[in-house]
Amino acid sequence: MPSRRLGYQSLTRMLGHWQQPASRVPLWQQLASALRLLILDGRLTLGTRLPGERELSSALGISRTTVSSALARLREQGFLVSQQGSGSRVVLPESRDTVPAMMSTGGELDLSTASLEAGPEIYQAFSQALSGLPQHLSGTGYSPQGLLALREAIARDYQRRGLPTRADQIMVVNGAVSGLSLILRLLTGPGDRVLVDHPTYPSALSAIRGAACQPVGVSLGHGEWDLAGLTATLAQSSPRLAYIIADYHNPTGYCMDSAAREQLVAVAARYRTPLVIDETLADLWYQQPPPLPVAAFAGDSDVYCLGSASKRFWGGLRVGWIRAPGTQAAALVQIRDSLDLGTPVTEQLACAWLVDNSEQFLKGRRELLQQRRDHCAVLMNRYFPDWSFLMPEGGLSFWVELPGMLATRFASRASDAGIILGTGTRFGLSGAFDRFLRMPFSAEDATLEQAFRRLQPLWEALPDSPRPVTTRPIF
Repeated sequence: MPSRRLGYQSLTRMLGHWQQPASRVPLWQQLASALRLLILDGRLTLGTRLPGERELSSALGISRTTVSSALARLREQGFLVSQQGSGSRVVLPESRDTVPAMMSTGGELDLSTASLEAGPEIYQAFSQALSGLPQHLSGTGYSPQGLLALREAIARDYQRRGLPTRADQIMVVNGAVSGLSLILRLLTGPGDRVLVDHPTYPSALSAIRGAACQPVGVSLGHGEWDLAGLTATLAQSSPRLAYIIADYHNPTGYCMDSAAREQLVAVAARYRTPLVIDETLADLWYQQPPPLPVAAFAGDSDVYCLGSASKRFWGGLRVGWIRAPGTQAAALVQIRDSLDLGTPVTEQLACAWLVDNSEQFLKGRRELLQQRRDHCAVLMNRYFPDWSFLMPEGGLSFWVELPGMLATRFASRASDAGIILGTGTRFGLSGAFDRFLRMPFSAEDATLEQAFRRLQPLWEALPDSPRPVTTRPIF
C-alpha cells in the first residue's frame, strides 16, 4: 500500500481542540479517540504514516508515554500498523466489530454523510438502461466525452434552468470531484493558488491539494458571500481559478442571489480568473428554485459548471458532468486519458433517463427533504437548545454553530459511542471551524431522533458545554 508521511504541524491542525482538561478520561484515551475520528471520517487516509512519537509528543505538549499509549490503543483496535524504523501507518480493522455500526453498508447512525437513500426511480432507470444497452454493445464502450444521449439530456436540463447549452459543451465524468480534478489538470500547475469559499466542500479541498495546488479561502458572511473580500483576494493572490458553490452551499446552505452572481462574474472577468461553479445541489430547493445559473451571467467569460447525479438522484450513481465554456470541452477530452478512460455506459444510460424524467419524482424528494429538515430543526431545538443555525432553503444539511470550540471533542465522544459527526474542521483550512458541525437531515426521522437521544448526554457531559437553556436556534 502506498504511503505518505504526515507532518506534525498538519496533524496538530487536524486534531484541533481535542483535549478535555476537566474530563476524567485519561489523556491518552482522548488522543486515541481524536485520532480514530480522523481516520473514520477520512481526514487521515489509508496508508498515511504518522509523525514519530517523540515528534508528536513535542508538538502536542504531552508526554511521550501518553502518545505511545494512544498509538498502542489504535493498534489494538486495528487502525494502525507499526514497523520498526517505518513508524505507524493508518489502516482499517479487518473485523467489522471494531468499526462503529454506521460504518457498515446500513449506515443508519452516520451523521457525517449528507445523502438520501435511493427512490424507486433508480431501479426504473437501470431497467430502462438495460433495455437500451444492446444498441451500444457493438462499439468499444469507450466514450471520453460521454454518450450523446446523456449530453443532450443535460443540455436540455440547462436550457430548462435558463442557460442555453449545446451537447458539445457537456463532458460526462465520474462524479463532480472527478470533474474538478480534470479542470485542475487543464488550468493549473503545481504551486498554483485556487480560491475557495471558506468553509467549503472537503472533497474539493482534497482534489485541489491532490493537484499540488494551494487553496486560498475567502470567508463567507452571515448568509452571503463577501464579494469585497473575494475581489481583494483575486487582486492580491492571483489564483489560477476560483471554485465556488453558489447553490445551497455545502456546508452552510447559503444560496447566492442574482445580483451577487452577476457581480461575481464581472469581478472574475476583470482579473481573468476562470470560475468553477459547483451546482450539485441546485435542484434540491424547497419553496422556490435558485436564480439563473452563474454561467448565464458570463457572456464570453470562462465559467465551468459542475453537476452530479449523486446528490440529485442517488449517491451510488457515480455520474457527473462539466459544462465547459466555448470549445473547452474538447480540451478536457484531450487530457482525460491521464485520469480515466470514460464513464460506464449503463450508468450513463440510467442517468439520461433520470435527467429527462426528473420532474416526475424530484418534487416528491424535495417534499421529503423539507419534512426531514423541519423535523431535524425541532429535534435540535429539543435536545440541543444552545446550538444556533439558519434554516436552509435547499440542500441536505444544517451548518450548526456551537457555543464554544467543542466540535472535535464532541465528535470524538460521539465516535466512541458509535455515531460519526461531521466536524466543522473538515470544511476549513488550517483547523478552522471547530465551533461548527455540519448536521445532515437526510436520515429517516426515527434514526435521527435515536441518534440525538444518544448524543444529548455526551454533549451535556462535555466540561465546557452550557448547562441551562438560554438561547434558541436562529430560523
